[in-house]
Amino acid sequence: MYIVRLATRVNMESPMHPDIHLVIQLQSLDQKIAMLDKEVAALPKHIAVIEKQLESHNRKLEADRAALVANQKDRKKLEGDIQVHEQKISKLRDQMLQAKTNEQYRAFQNEIEFAQKEIRKAEDRILELMSESEPLDQNVKKAEAALKEEKQVVDREKNEARERTASDQKQLDQLRAERAEAYGKLPASTRSGYDRIRKKWHGTVAAEAVDGRCSACQIVIRPQYMQDLKRGETLMACESCGRFLYYIRPVSIEDVASVG
Repeated sequence: MYIVRLATRVNMESPMHPDIHLVIQLQSLDQKIAMLDKEVAALPKHIAVIEKQLESHNRKLEADRAALVANQKDRKKLEGDIQVHEQKISKLRDQMLQAKTNEQYRAFQNEIEFAQKEIRKAEDRILELMSESEPLDQNVKKAEAALKEEKQVVDREKNEARERTASDQKQLDQLRAERAEAYGKLPASTRSGYDRIRKKWHGTVAAEAVDGRCSACQIVIRPQYMQDLKRGETLMACESCGRFLYYIRPVSIEDVASVG
């Protein structure tokens, strides 16, 4: 950690035009602002997604509940139909005792057999509905429990999002104030150049010259241009991509020893 601090001090001794310090600071502030703006914009979208999922699961639960209610209603109706058929059979049997001809007797018997067949059909359907209701009932119970947990998660994430947004907004206010201060210190011509480069390269305004190349576009810098950049007497830009250039002198063991 001590060596790192020393290295930083030696690096900062590199000649550098005053404006480039502000440009680098401004670029860092703009990058942080952009990151926070992106996060603030993303949070409502995330909440909208999880709320949409919650609503979808809620609709599925309501559909299962409706299916279960319909199942129970159909069973109740069939049970009522069976009761009606049984009462009809009881009356027909009483009437059979009073039949005076074989034709009357057979007619009553046919009606009884038809009613009995309807009863069997209703009973079979009731058994089918009962087998269908079991998974429906289980799905409803599971969905209710899952939905309860999901609502808690959504509520928690919404609260966290509100807190995060408030925190981000506070940071943004501070960063924008710092940006305004740094931006105001730049000469008008540098501000104009900064805005133009930032728009062209989507935020990357300044690039370090490393090993004789622009670290942003990787194009070789002319030797004489590189020498002028090292002197730090003027604000210079890459002849290829147009970004502001800066140079930091490499740290050597001798540099660290001399600082110590």
